[in-house]
Amino acid sequence: MLTAEDFARFPLRAWDKVLAKVKKAAVFMDDRCAESLHWCGGAAALLEAGARNVKRFSSFEAGGADEPKAVFVVSTLLKGRTVDVIKDVVSLSRFRYCVVVTTAAHSVHLLANSVAAEMEGSPVFEQFEEKLCEWMGNMNYTAEVLHAPLVFAPVSPQLLLTPPFAHLFPLLSADLEALNARRPEKKRFAGLADVDVHSLPAGLRMEVKALTSALNAMFEATGTREESFAVGPMSRIIAGELASHPQAKNRRKTAPNKASIIFVDRTMDLTGAVGHHGDNLAEKILTVLQPLPGHVTDVQVDMLELTSVQRTPHSQHTLAPGCLAQNQSPAAQSLWEAMLTSKHKEGVMEVRRQLVEAASKEKLPIKMSMGRVTPEQLCSYMQLFRNSWGALESHCGVLQLGLATAQTLRHPSLPRWDSCLAFERLLLQALGDSDFPAMLRQLLPLMRPRGGDDSSSSGSRSREDECGPDELILLLVYLYSLADEAQPAAHNTEQEELEELERLERELIGALTLVITRETELSPLLQKLTGCANPKELTTERAHSAMEDMFETLRGLSHTRDHLKQLRSVYTASDGVHQATYRPFLRQILEEVFHPDRLECPDIEHTSGGLTDLLKTGFSMFMKVSRPHPSDNPVLLLFLVGGVTPSELRLIKEMVTTHKPGTQVLVLSTRLLRPTDIPELLFATQRLAPDIGV
Repeated sequence: MLTAEDFARFPLRAWDKVLAKVKKAAVFMDDRCAESLHWCGGAAALLEAGARNVKRFSSFEAGGADEPKAVFVVSTLLKGRTVDVIKDVVSLSRFRYCVVVTTAAHSVHLLANSVAAEMEGSPVFEQFEEKLCEWMGNMNYTAEVLHAPLVFAPVSPQLLLTPPFAHLFPLLSADLEALNARRPEKKRFAGLADVDVHSLPAGLRMEVKALTSALNAMFEATGTREESFAVGPMSRIIAGELASHPQAKNRRKTAPNKASIIFVDRTMDLTGAVGHHGDNLAEKILTVLQPLPGHVTDVQVDMLELTSVQRTPHSQHTLAPGCLAQNQSPAAQSLWEAMLTSKHKEGVMEVRRQLVEAASKEKLPIKMSMGRVTPEQLCSYMQLFRNSWGALESHCGVLQLGLATAQTLRHPSLPRWDSCLAFERLLLQALGDSDFPAMLRQLLPLMRPRGGDDSSSSGSRSREDECGPDELILLLVYLYSLADEAQPAAHNTEQEELEELERLERELIGALTLVITRETELSPLLQKLTGCANPKELTTERAHSAMEDMFETLRGLSHTRDHLKQLRSVYTASDGVHQATYRPFLRQILEEVFHPDRLECPDIEHTSGGLTDLLKTGFSMFMKVSRPHPSDNPVLLLFLVGGVTPSELRLIKEMVTTHKPGTQVLVLSTRLLRPTDIPELLFATQRLAPDIGV
């Protein structure tokens, strides 16, 4: 019987194709594939399979004199810059045997070369093999080009991420304007729901094709016939592409297993993605610790406390950082799962329990203490291991997760999490009683440079819990995503309210411009928003222009659910007895899916039916017709296009336990979200032109 574990094991099986080729080879790998491998065993898997060296995919790398074989692993099409880098490396080396593994299927290469029909063999790959021989300098040398779906990263048994598609994000109203600008006036789209895959720019279209090809490979490997459902415009495009995939039609005829997959656009619920209500340890770790270089998901864990090295300004570069991906240790894997899907307090308690258990196993002199878990207490447990190399090696995975927890709990920016949460709760309660301009007016007092004389009216707030530009932008996204829930102005006409809103937005833009230009260091979010790496490059004009562009996008956020018929709100107003609450969109979807009466939700669109569905729609006008339902199959896959938060993983786990225990549920997503990821994705200038080698 098919289980969610069968899908979770697929990424490991996909890498077998690469591992079979790396013996005695120098391996060159791009960042996206390296991140997928990171969660599938890391570089150790390559070295154990016989690889001599693992290097970055870069024109500045080359094989050594004693390395006659190379394996290139890339997440892009074999076009453009990818080809240039491979040519540079091969030309600088003395290879006699080259293997190139790409995550883009041959069918995607054909489409990228404007070949619509299926062809015999793999002509694009064969032509590239000839080029490799030319670059090696001898047509008798050996060259191979292969496709392998290396796009999935098993972050936990419940979650598969797709690092090569980490920047794939649902379309926004600003994107609709850009798409319509290229079309004749009579053929322009009325809304995002009308956009189809053929109207997308070439790069984004190829990215959608590559993603559906990888999903098809996963269903092929697990012998699965899927029923696809979609919620949101981008999800409908992806689900439609999967349904019409040429190889999928034959697979569905013979596949012995069945599963349902629901694609959901992240833009259906931005409130939950930028909010700080998650109460989840992993979410806080991902937010406050620095990302691992070249990675989207994992973070750097300072390992200095496990050594006797003195802490100095330069000591952080002495040791390689630890991380959250611990594939070799079952104890560490179970701890990571608890941190990912439990409440904050439960996660911290589990970290302490596992550290105590590990110390007891090694007979280390641990001093037990009950009550509240503190970072100092966790560090005192971990420091016991540094004088025992065997104990350190045996429990290295648990220790890295313990250090990540301790470093998060004592991080100077963590108090800002609680400050944001408090303000979000205030906004949520005021929303049902105020018009939108009044809500924006409440943000104005917060829009002031950090550390100034007026940075705290009461004088009681410290610099640590003071909202900086990143937090202010998150609050704006939070508020604009709920703008439709605000009350209409009581004494103003619609025109007067609009004028008041424009005036307030101009004030906010000016205030935010001042806040940003007074920063002594630009955060990664501000760097991406302004295009400046440091404050010296940032002019007032540049900051002001970036804020104007940001507000242009913000204005469209309240309309992302306008096309829905039933699931149009994520807000429940106060009824005088109960407080106003945020109601997660995923919760509403799962309530519909697990409803005992199998009610048909008009917003969860079935996309696998084709002509059969159209016939059923016609017949349903005069007779009862049974339509496919997401709960029909024993396995349910949820694919969140644009990212999923750790708190949503906990929500899904709780919903399954409460409503339909025993159901096999697996979450797939483009990335594991931190709150600040959403502004980066929303305000990205290259969203319609992803870099996939086109």
